[in-house]
Amino acid sequence: MRHKHRTSCEKKHIPSYTFPDVHPLHWLDGTMGRQNRGISKRRSSRIDSYQISSSITDPSCFSCTTFNILAPIYKRLIHEDRTCRESEIKAYWLDRNERILDLLLRERSSIICLQEFWVNNEELVNMYDTRLGDAGYTIFKLPRTNNRGDGLLTAVHKDHFHVINHKEFLFNDFGDRVAQLLHVEVKNVGREILIVNTHLLFPHDSSMSLERLRQVYKILQFVDAYLKENNLNPLPIILCGDWNGSKRGHVYKFLRSQGFVSSYDIAHHYSDADAHKWVSHRNHRGNICGVDFIWLLNPDKYQKILRTTWSDAVFGLFKYQVSRASLTREDAFEFLKAVSNGDYITYSGFCEALRQLNLIGHVYGLTDEETKDLWVQADIDGNGVLDHKEFQERVWNSMWNYQVENTINDQDEILNGTHLSLELGVTDAALFPSETENGMWPEDYSLSDHARLTVVFSPIRLIS
Repeated sequence: MRHKHRTSCEKKHIPSYTFPDVHPLHWLDGTMGRQNRGISKRRSSRIDSYQISSSITDPSCFSCTTFNILAPIYKRLIHEDRTCRESEIKAYWLDRNERILDLLLRERSSIICLQEFWVNNEELVNMYDTRLGDAGYTIFKLPRTNNRGDGLLTAVHKDHFHVINHKEFLFNDFGDRVAQLLHVEVKNVGREILIVNTHLLFPHDSSMSLERLRQVYKILQFVDAYLKENNLNPLPIILCGDWNGSKRGHVYKFLRSQGFVSSYDIAHHYSDADAHKWVSHRNHRGNICGVDFIWLLNPDKYQKILRTTWSDAVFGLFKYQVSRASLTREDAFEFLKAVSNGDYITYSGFCEALRQLNLIGHVYGLTDEETKDLWVQADIDGNGVLDHKEFQERVWNSMWNYQVENTINDQDEILNGTHLSLELGVTDAALFPSETENGMWPEDYSLSDHARLTVVFSPIRLIS
C-alpha cells in the first residue's frame, strides 16, 4: 500500500488497459518457469490501474521512469527446438519493443531512462526516435564501448525541460560501461537539475564488487567535475539506472554515504533494512532482487569529501571479505600485521592482506595509486604504520556512519552565492508489474527481465 497523504501532485484514477502480449518463445535457461516449448497462446498483459505520471495535475511536478528493456541480443530463447537470441527473429523483438513503447507512452513520464537499448539496430532505433519524438521528447543515445551492441537512451519531454547540456561518460573498463549526464532547466519552476542514466557491471564474482564500486565512484567524480568546470552551485541530482546490486550491497551503501536516497523507498516509507519488500529484476540465474533505482540527491545533502568516502567504501568491502571468513576485529588486525615484528600493521602487510582478499594483484583490482591512497587515509598520524586505534577508527569502523556524520548541515559550506537552488521532494513511486512491489515476480510478464520504475518529484522549497 502506498501512503495516503499526497501533495498537489495527487493522482486520479485512470481505467486499466489491456493489450496483446504475444510471447511465442521461451527462456533458454528456464528462469521464467515455463517447461513446454513452442508457441504460446495469445494472452493479455495487465497495465497499472493508473499511471502515476499521466495523472499529475500540478505543472510544477514532473516524473521519471527507469527501465532496463532487455536488449534482443541478450534475450535467450528456444524456438523450434533450437536455441537462439531474440535478435535473430525480427517479428518477436519488434513486437516486444512496440509494446514497451506503448507502455512508456501511456505512462508519459517527463524523463525516460532506458538501459540495454539496442543501439546497433537501425530499424529499432528509428522506431524509438519516431514514436518518442512524435510524443514530444528530446532523445539522447549512447552505445557501450567496444561495439557491444546495446547502450543507453535518455529522453526528456520538451514541455517540462529545456536541455542546457548533454555529456557522455565512457568508463572504458571491464564491462564497457557508459553513463549519460543531462543538465536541464525545469521549465515550470525555472530552476536546474542534473539527470544521470547508467548501467553498472553485473557482479559475476567477488572481484567485480570492487569494479562496480569504482564505476559509481567515477560517475560521482564526473558529476563533481562537471559542477566545478561550469562554476555551478550544487544542483539536485536524479541518478537512474540498473545498478546490478541490491539494498544489501556496497554500491547502495556508498551512494547512501554520499547523501543519495532511494526515491522508491522514500515514497513508501521503507528503511534501508527493507530490502525484501520489493524486487525489480529476475536475473539469468533465476534470482529475484531489487536492482533498479532512481536515486535523489538534494543540494543540502551534498557531502564534503568524495575521496574519503570512497576509501570508507573500500574498507567496508575489506571488512565484508574478512567477516565472510569468520574473522573478528582482532583476527583481522592480526591478519593485516602478519609480516610485522611489532604490534602494528606495515604497508607491506597491508598490501599482502589485500592481495589474499583478491582486492589487488589482478587487472581489475585496486591500482598502486589507489592502494597507497587507502594507506594514507588509514595512517592518521602519518608515521608509516597502523596501530590498534587507527585500525579501529579508519579500517574497521569507518564504514557507513553516514546518516548524520557525513551530512553537511551548514549551507554556507555548499553554496557560494545567492543563486536560488531547487530542492525536490518525492511524491509517489510505483513499479510495474505491480506484483514486484510485494517482492514477487509474475510468471505472465514478458516485456523484460526488469520491472519499470516510475517516480514523481515535486519542488518542495528553494534554498539560498
